[in-house]
Amino acid sequence: MIIQEYRIDTFTQGAFTGNPAAVCVLDDMIPEADYQNIARENNYPETAFIVFIEQGIYQLRWFTLKGESELCGHSTLAAAHVVFRYLDPSLDHIVFSTKSGEIIVRRTGDLIEIELLAESPKRIPVTPEMEAAFGAKPSDAWLGRDLLCVFDSESAVRALKPRTEALAGLPGLLQHASAPGDRADCATRTFAPKIGVPEDPVSGSGQCLLAPYWSERLGKDTVTTVLAGPRKGRVNCRLHEDKAGRKLVSVAGAVSLFSIDRVYVNI
Repeated sequence: MIIQEYRIDTFTQGAFTGNPAAVCVLDDMIPEADYQNIARENNYPETAFIVFIEQGIYQLRWFTLKGESELCGHSTLAAAHVVFRYLDPSLDHIVFSTKSGEIIVRRTGDLIEIELLAESPKRIPVTPEMEAAFGAKPSDAWLGRDLLCVFDSESAVRALKPRTEALAGLPGLLQHASAPGDRADCATRTFAPKIGVPEDPVSGSGQCLLAPYWSERLGKDTVTTVLAGPRKGRVNCRLHEDKAGRKLVSVAGAVSLFSIDRVYVNI
């Protein structure tokens, strides 16, 4: 079986920056074990698999090195780019059918925008375990699906030297360190040892928690985030409500194609 695979850097306009993802375009389902085998072979933070259902609608699944993800923002961005640029350039929006429900993705100028449900993080006490894991004491901590630890400055976040094993012992699926940004609303680093990613270059799904927090703190509906880790990246978020009154966060970013490959799989 031959699979067309695209390797894409997301939330960036140039190669070797942002968050890398692989996108595999499938003609149909493949044996369950092979999704994970391909993801491990790619050795990327996430590999996305898409299958055409009907025009404008695709099935989407995400796999890390350790297993299937319930939600991944950056590889959704990558998958949308593949559809918009290579599979059906006539589209201006896509519906992805996923295990977490339907995700709507749109073109917005040069960016791609993903619509996700916003979280309402709850404030929790800062603990000695958090200080030990991050190597510095946060000024505040919030918990939703992920853990958000807030620091006083972008330079403090950039200087963190966290302990991966200790981070894995903290609550939350992902652990975010964030602070007011020098050239953006906030600067953030994300760690994901529980899913086999010591440091996630730029988290898309993490904006479901990060954007509502910074929106509330700054008193504005739009929030820009820059990556404070080793790779450059930028995320634009917009908080709004749908007709049903659900709180949404639209996560937008640029993408950069790195390579297109043909993968040969004995299935």
